[in-house]
Amino acid sequence: MHRLSADRRHRVRFTLNGKPVEADAEPRMLLTDFLRHELGQTGTHVGCEHGVCGACTIEIDGVPARACLTLAVQADGATIRTVEGLAPEPGRLSVLQDAFRRHHALQCGFCTAGILMSLDGYLRRHSAPTEAELREFLGGHLCRCTGYTPILAAALDAAKTLREVPAHA
Repeated sequence: MHRLSADRRHRVRFTLNGKPVEADAEPRMLLTDFLRHELGQTGTHVGCEHGVCGACTIEIDGVPARACLTLAVQADGATIRTVEGLAPEPGRLSVLQDAFRRHHALQCGFCTAGILMSLDGYLRRHSAPTEAELREFLGGHLCRCTGYTPILAAALDAAKTLREVPAHA
């Protein structure tokens, strides 16, 4: 097992949004800070820093995770996807992102990246969610602007579109 030294930085390598990245991190550096400050990926937001608000949600090896509860060194060798990796190509929104745009499901936008990341994974596993299921699922995300109604409408609309469109458009 590789032993970490508390008094020096460590090389961290992983796949980020389909591309290999590497940079040095202090042993106690949070993944949110590593993504934002070392790699320039500012879409992942830092909210409560306690894993409660959901703003920092990303995918680690295909599973939604709170980046504020993960050390950068723990991500070594992982596959990570952030909100910057949701769009299928530059200049084109994902089905979910487009539904958020059309339903005005964001206002200040602070919580949006985390909600999008969680919903993206959820909709891949649950193709026909009910509003009640989505409400319960989104209980781990705090949004102070929208009242959740447009977020729920966007999620339901995206789920419908994804059922109709073959293989994640």
